[in-house]
Amino acid sequence: MSKAAATATLAEQFEHPKQQEEASSLGIWTFLSTEILFFGGLILSYSVYRVNYPEGFAEGSRHLYFWIGTINTFVLLTSSLFMALAVHSIQDGDQKKLRRFLVLTFLFGAAFLGLKLVEYYLDASDHLVPGFNFDPNKYARPHHVEMFLFLYFALTGLHAVHMTLGLSALSYLYIKARRESFSESYHTPVKIVGLYWHFVDLVWVFLYPMLYLIGKP
Repeated sequence: MSKAAATATLAEQFEHPKQQEEASSLGIWTFLSTEILFFGGLILSYSVYRVNYPEGFAEGSRHLYFWIGTINTFVLLTSSLFMALAVHSIQDGDQKKLRRFLVLTFLFGAAFLGLKLVEYYLDASDHLVPGFNFDPNKYARPHHVEMFLFLYFALTGLHAVHMTLGLSALSYLYIKARRESFSESYHTPVKIVGLYWHFVDLVWVFLYPMLYLIGKP
């Protein structure tokens, strides 16, 4: 990108690109702080009930599809690696690698959501949907299991929404990358989306052991 083109990306409220980058970084970190509070409240609620009803939560966890959760963890961490490589590529000015790693990040993210939808389908087939499709006769502590499943769907569903938003942002980045709108001197949007993607991945790193591993011996 030429100096003139880089200047064209500067919003009118900023004096220079560095100031715009710093403002964008402050904005995304502020946004992620609110997201931490959002997820943190749900995770705290889960933790409180987990302490009070350990047997019921462990029983509920044993009915989840551990193998899907495990594969999805690997898939999402791999996507995070590709996102980091995308940022590194554009910092080096490599447009081709940027596009390649954005596509790989998108594909792995989409694979995660696809597996999650398969898991939700299997959950519904097993009558694990609280309030709508739940069979209390299968459990020793049905009310506690149903509470666990409600939190499971709330946490993973909210995470899936964030994943969907992340995939939309990746699509936007790829379109801009095809036009070579980014360079080693201007790649703030790539860094911002990268931070968001890593945050979503980090949330899953917490959710996976909380939901899938507590029922294991």
